[in-house]
Amino acid sequence: MKWINRNDSQANYEDRRGRGRGRRNAAIGGVGAVVIAVIALLLGQNPFQALDMVNSIAPGESTEVIDPSRVNENEELKVFTLGVFNSANDVWEEIFRTQLNRQYIRPTLVTFTDATVSECGGATDAVGPFYCPADQKMYIDLNFFHQLRTDFGAEGDLAMAYVTAHEIGHHVQKLLGIIDEMNQYRGQISEAEFNKLNVKLELQADFLAGVWVYHAQQMNMIQLEPGDLESAISATTAVGDDTIQKRSRGYSVPDSFTHGTSAQRTYWFRKGMQTGDISQGDTFNDPALR
Repeated sequence: MKWINRNDSQANYEDRRGRGRGRRNAAIGGVGAVVIAVIALLLGQNPFQALDMVNSIAPGESTEVIDPSRVNENEELKVFTLGVFNSANDVWEEIFRTQLNRQYIRPTLVTFTDATVSECGGATDAVGPFYCPADQKMYIDLNFFHQLRTDFGAEGDLAMAYVTAHEIGHHVQKLLGIIDEMNQYRGQISEAEFNKLNVKLELQADFLAGVWVYHAQQMNMIQLEPGDLESAISATTAVGDDTIQKRSRGYSVPDSFTHGTSAQRTYWFRKGMQTGDISQGDTFNDPALR
């Protein structure tokens, strides 16, 4: 994938690389600690265990811990991801304006190291890239892209770009009310049925990632090169539920699928990439997904 016009703006970028949270339990120090210890003794409990339990629930003040050696970690991947992030936002801003007659609100990109906290809860690098609807931010530990290549065998720029564009697809779904509408069914239907809805949500995000590729070319942001399509498909194949489950446990359980099979993810990404037509991405009413 070759950049023709890369937008390097950091206006909607939050860099947490090399930053973590240290903890000081000052909130229950002094007299507070004595009171808790006395109560524990009266109840026949270990006062030190009681203090530890309260510290874990109400840790009090926290301080930011910075590792200077990691604040610029994976800088090239950060520049690339920010470029894709801005490109996707530029594309969707145009589509919202010209096709949907709506205002597009840009999300925020957050890069972090090892672990972070969002309005959707805490997360570690093991979670992988994710979008949080509650704060409208996309989170990614850039080391994931090394894992994408080494563990999943998905190499190339478009494979990495697909990951970012997919998460921006979730932001589009949030702005269109699709995520909120789907979440109304949480707890109202069986887990298996809700998983089916989640599969449709994820496949639509794959489709929207493909729509980005189509329009980014039309708007002279990127130019695809030989091998790019294969690169992206290697990523959509690698992250299919069936592929992941077979690799981890030796077999797959369709009722537990939450993102779709490799074939489904590849199909919807290619459809978006080939048509660029958002009206063709209604996965929720597609007969093949019922």
